[in-house]
Amino acid sequence: MIIEAMVVHLLVALWHPWAALILSMLTLALVGWFSLFIRSLRRHPVRVDAEGLTWPIGSLRSLTVPWRQVAGLRVDWTLKELRAAGVFNGALVAHPNIVVALDPPVQAGRGSIPSLAHRLDEPSAFAALFSTWTEAMRSGLSTSPEAND
Repeated sequence: MIIEAMVVHLLVALWHPWAALILSMLTLALVGWFSLFIRSLRRHPVRVDAEGLTWPIGSLRSLTVPWRQVAGLRVDWTLKELRAAGVFNGALVAHPNIVVALDPPVQAGRGSIPSLAHRLDEPSAFAALFSTWTEAMRSGLSTSPEAND
């Protein structure tokens, strides 16, 4: 990709030097924004807490779902289902390894979101924490699963 960009910049520079300068500035700005976005993926992790699930896509977008709308983890899904309209996919280009079903779906803008999908580093740890929180929230014993031990 870098070689292609260099060739394009060279060809544009031969055609018009000012256009090449503007193209270079736009390319640098885009590379800077993209690197900041990639770093934001680690700073904005998926959160499970007393309010519910916070499902971010880096610093681009985030969705918070209250516990009353969380139906549970889906154990089997197809890529076709995940590509369907309405799935909030935080994995972007990767194949998700966690899918959470919502009932009722979350309203966002003009549409509704029936499921959340994401690619997590440790899906088994998330599943364990998720089940602990859902049990605590459904039993109504406490707002923290650690307090119920």
